Amino acid sequence: MNRKKTVRKLAVIFVTDVVGFSKLMENNETGTLESLRSCKAILENLFKEHGGEIFNTGGDSVLAQFQSAVSAVICAGEFQNLIHNRNSNVAKDFQMEFRVGINMGDVVVEGKNLYGDGVNVAARLEALAQPGGVCLSKGVYDLVDQKTQLIFHDIGRRQVKNTNVHAFDLSFNYLDPRNDIESLKNETEESDLRAIAVLPFSNLSSDSEQEYLLMV
Repeated sequence: MNRKKTVRKLAVIFVTDVVGFSKLMENNETGTLESLRSCKAILENLFKEHGGEIFNTGGDSVLAQFQSAVSAVICAGEFQNLIHNRNSNVAKDFQMEFRVGINMGDVVVEGKNLYGDGVNVAARLEALAQPGGVCLSKGVYDLVDQKTQLIFHDIGRRQVKNTNVHAFDLSFNYLDPRNDIESLKNETEESDLRAIAVLPFSNLSSDSEQEYLLMV
């Protein structure tokens, strides 16, 4: 029996979903679905413009592939800006926020779908992103930093589920910048727990022969 050959390729993976989608559905199912359709239409138009191709969807999530890291990041930035502008012009019940994660990696091609670490890391970065923000891997950052006018913030190495990834935030004027202070704080706290302080001792006795104990 012939085994089907595994097809692999390098791709830039774009993952996004709605922040607090389940809660939005509980509060206003009809309005939430209407808003989701509106936001997806914005995203699909941007994909057409920047060369993105959707390969999977599930409820409020969208996964797309790009050939260009620069195009993927520009698309993500424009998407979040358009969603931010939309939220400023609709009633609160119809506002919607997204997170976006972008990674470049080796993926397995199965029909029209993609699998593998390249996709998994993008999903972890999406979970790490701020509401209304875009989070990308260092590999993507290295490719786009000198090719765009965009500003990025290094948030250091982060542990997300079982993945440790060096991540960068795309800067937006409506989001407070994050940095690596949180990671450094956690590392410092862990180091403090393992530290033992040794203070100098004084010989309080009149026996000079006890001095050698202070040298141990």
